[in-house]
Amino acid sequence: MTTLDQDVLDNPAWAALTHGQRPFADVRGRAARYRPEVSPFAAVADQDDPAAWADLAELAGPGAEVLMPAAPDGTPPGWERAGGGLGVQLTGEDLAVAPDPEAVVLTEADGPEMLDLVARTRPGPFGPRTQELGTYLGIRRGGALVAMAGERMRPPGWAELSAVCTDPAFRGQGLAARLVRAVGAAVRDRGDTPFLHAAGSNTGAIRLYLAMGFRHRRDINFHAYRRTVPAPNSRAH
Repeated sequence: MTTLDQDVLDNPAWAALTHGQRPFADVRGRAARYRPEVSPFAAVADQDDPAAWADLAELAGPGAEVLMPAAPDGTPPGWERAGGGLGVQLTGEDLAVAPDPEAVVLTEADGPEMLDLVARTRPGPFGPRTQELGTYLGIRRGGALVAMAGERMRPPGWAELSAVCTDPAFRGQGLAARLVRAVGAAVRDRGDTPFLHAAGSNTGAIRLYLAMGFRHRRDINFHAYRRTVPAPNSRAH
């Protein structure tokens, strides 16, 4: 991949929401967010543009919180920090991908089990419709879903691997790595390149991803914001 190809990863949610994942988006001017049942992520086209933040305030509504990947270091006027933390962004140009014979495609019918597994393992935000964003694969043991991984943000040319989780009783068997490679294979077959984010404190997972062939591209903020004052009037739309 060239450096130009990676530019969309500087603001991945905006790129995804205004391109291939537009059907999952609410957009107002220079702000966009996933519909709440899909993902809590939101974005602005230009983080230095007060009008874009005003658009986001109107989009979010009074008192609402938004979670922004690739958030600025500071806090924009009219907002307060409501959580989040520091993560890393890794790209998978060198990831060795491979289908997995035990992995099954998860469908809407698997939704309750997926939500239960996420609730027990807490891999990151996952809502009732998150699985609609891309391919999700799982591994079952004794009929029960014990591990899964899938796709979330999909900026042009890229697909974010996400919701990588394993039931605690089945950890240490390499299931997560197998599913990452399998979802990565589906991404490559489509002509895209995998990337992912991990919490900066999750050093074990980061070491595993680097050993699998991911490259550290940059540190990245995942900040939650809450409106503190009424939004200033944004331009007409």
